[in-house]
Amino acid sequence: MRTINSLDIDDAGILIKGARAKAAEIGVPMCIAITDESGNLIAFERMIGGKVTSITIAIDKSYTASGAKKATHEYGASSQPGAPAYGIASAIGGRLMVVGGGLPVVVDGEVVGGIGISSGTPAQDMEVAQAGIDAFLASR
Repeated sequence: MRTINSLDIDDAGILIKGARAKAAEIGVPMCIAITDESGNLIAFERMIGGKVTSITIAIDKSYTASGAKKATHEYGASSQPGAPAYGIASAIGGRLMVVGGGLPVVVDGEVVGGIGISSGTPAQDMEVAQAGIDAFLASR
């Protein structure tokens, strides 16, 4: 038997609040998704003005980051034609995201969940995701 550490709804609220604050600061309304360690959705917020098309993207970025235990942007270069993971974006029903904005949430060296952000540029999405994680870690 093993014990699994995972984010809960309170943790998700802290992550969303930190991400929302950064998104407001940079002036880009975002879609913000939080998943548990297995990639299951815990919480989601679409800020007023967040792109409708970004809802699924944010959720899938968080799913990828927590389920694969890897930041989505790390798949970017390796998934291009001729690279070792070419075609991986079509894996798992097309849910595996290779664009920046999905980050695993790591506590004591263990992935406990993920955050996925979408509506800005990949760099903006990554910045907002990191702000959510920073807020969460500061609250611990």
